[in-house]
Amino acid sequence: MLICEQQQPLQVIRAFPILNGGALVHLHNISGGVLGGDRLHVSVDVGPKASVQLTTPSATRLYRSSPDADFALQTSDIHVQRAALLEYLPDPLIPFAGSRYKQRTRITLEADAGLFWWETVAPGRTAMGEVFAYDLLHMELALLAQGRPIAREQLILEPHHRPLSSLARLGSYQYFSSFYICRVGVEASRWLRLEEELQVLAHQLTRPAAISWGVSALVADGLVVRAVSQQGRAITAGLLAFWQAAKWALFGQQAIPPRKSS
Repeated sequence: MLICEQQQPLQVIRAFPILNGGALVHLHNISGGVLGGDRLHVSVDVGPKASVQLTTPSATRLYRSSPDADFALQTSDIHVQRAALLEYLPDPLIPFAGSRYKQRTRITLEADAGLFWWETVAPGRTAMGEVFAYDLLHMELALLAQGRPIAREQLILEPHHRPLSSLARLGSYQYFSSFYICRVGVEASRWLRLEEELQVLAHQLTRPAAISWGVSALVADGLVVRAVSQQGRAITAGLLAFWQAAKWALFGQQAIPPRKSS
């Protein structure tokens, strides 16, 4: 059973059935993007033994904030109950020139819960010549398994004050992505084996000066895959490859990309 509560500008498009008895849900922003001063909140609760794919119909656009507008803020509270699986597979985030955006995400996983969660950030509207022209991008993530923190992130980018072309940041790359792969209760030795297997894949997908991949085990119950790239398409193809390999290894199931709806 899918229960939805929504308030504009966010809209939940009806669920579509997928293999293995799961449901595909599209989260749509009917305003076309995130505006300066917006306060958006998303709450997701995946019930016991349920399987859900959550995606977006297209990239999320972060529009320019006017000088007198506050930054845009989106908060997300995600709860994946016992033996459930959530696959959060959105299209990239595109910060327009002059945008100011903060994002806070908290994910809690119960016993035997699974998670595939990726996020990709573009440099801006490259076709318009906008590369790192946004004012602020602030992203926070807290990931907990049975109440235990297994990952925390805080990313604060202000390109006008701290150029992202610095070798201490992105260097020559323009796109970056993180992909969390989790299943609570899997033994540490199995995660180390999976880390080694995905490191081989990372090496195969890495192209010097074009795209670089890395894999690292978390303190428990998962691992994270990261990428920096000159092009967004290369990241998308790589994420699919890692997802397919990890889902088969952890669940014995094929990873089927979500169909899009508008």
